[in-house]
Amino acid sequence: MSLRLRLIAMNFLQFFVWGSWLLTIGAYWFQTKHWSGAEFGAIFSTMGIASLFMPSIAGVIADKWINAEKLYGLLHLAGAAVLFAIPMINDPTTLFWVMLINMMCYMPTISLSITVAYAALKDDGKDVVRDYPPIRVWGTIGFIAALWTVSLLHLETSAGQFYVASGAAVLLGLYAFTLPACPPKLKRMSELSLIDTLGLTSFSLFRNRQMAIFFIFAMLLGAALQLTNAYGDTFLHDFENIDAYKGLVAVRYPAIIMSISQISETLFILAIPFFLKRFGIKTVMLISMLAWTLRFGLFAFGNPGHELWMIVLSCIVYGMAFDFFNISGSLFVEGQSDPSIRASAQGLFMLMTNGVGAVLGSSLSGIIIDRYFTHAGAKDWHGIWLTFALYALVVAVLFALLFKHKHVRANR
Repeated sequence: MSLRLRLIAMNFLQFFVWGSWLLTIGAYWFQTKHWSGAEFGAIFSTMGIASLFMPSIAGVIADKWINAEKLYGLLHLAGAAVLFAIPMINDPTTLFWVMLINMMCYMPTISLSITVAYAALKDDGKDVVRDYPPIRVWGTIGFIAALWTVSLLHLETSAGQFYVASGAAVLLGLYAFTLPACPPKLKRMSELSLIDTLGLTSFSLFRNRQMAIFFIFAMLLGAALQLTNAYGDTFLHDFENIDAYKGLVAVRYPAIIMSISQISETLFILAIPFFLKRFGIKTVMLISMLAWTLRFGLFAFGNPGHELWMIVLSCIVYGMAFDFFNISGSLFVEGQSDPSIRASAQGLFMLMTNGVGAVLGSSLSGIIIDRYFTHAGAKDWHGIWLTFALYALVVAVLFALLFKHKHVRANR
């Protein structure tokens, strides 16, 4: 099997595992368990809490002691066992701790998969900016495949979604041991400084003012990502309580409607090399932030009936919002960091986006929604999405003013 196909299979399964439950756990939580929004915010923040330390720790381990692809496989196998146990849990407090363990296994695998792919492509003489996006797009296809599997099997509100995720994680965990070797790159431990030993070397990137600003805004965009992941699917499910919308396709199969977002991703991922080389990271990130504003604003005015086009358009815009931030950001970090801290630098990017950003986005949104936008058990989705849109717009304006990065336009 060619290197490209091997990395495609890795990316497909990586995001199939996540897509099996990420967008539908909200429906399981609210529609089946009937637990509160504040509690849900805490559950969803587990990926953020885990990302505060696990990607960095895993990056250090991969940089110093163990092949990245082997660590990647071990983490997926451990995560599979935890996912299999989730359907047995019947109270939110226990689920919080179990989901935290699951996220401690899963979140570092995102940055590890990037590390493995970048290393393999470079060893093969490839250009990661040009060659990685067409491979990464298959991760999005895997996410779509998972959403459709869960939706068509009517598992959106069922614990069965976690069994699907667990099975995929086992398969990926075993497959990981066949991936191209990605050995540690750091020098011998006896020659490392205390900062190196503690895995803090990647934080030296903060010495560069513009990199520090970049990471801060990556954190703020990470918060926006968690908002749409947490509430998009259950937003559509809530229309089932309105007679005018009962039985409509978007209400019966909300995960399939939401999968339009991932279909859109597949197109925008392929556009990243062109935009990055032509316009640079600042313009690409600014486009992402404005796209987040549109994403939330269209949700605010859309519905599964006559305004379904707004929800569909919001999902299309999501592809630009996510890819131009997440994937372009990882490529930018790769280009700005030393090869000896490649895994640690990607872990730091994960820490800021899916760590600090996710904790803030998940926790604060749950509290705000419960306090200001929930009345007699019903959620004011119009107000919720408008608030999120305003947040994204403010972030975009501040980024345009504060981030100064000189881009050298590519000749080809």
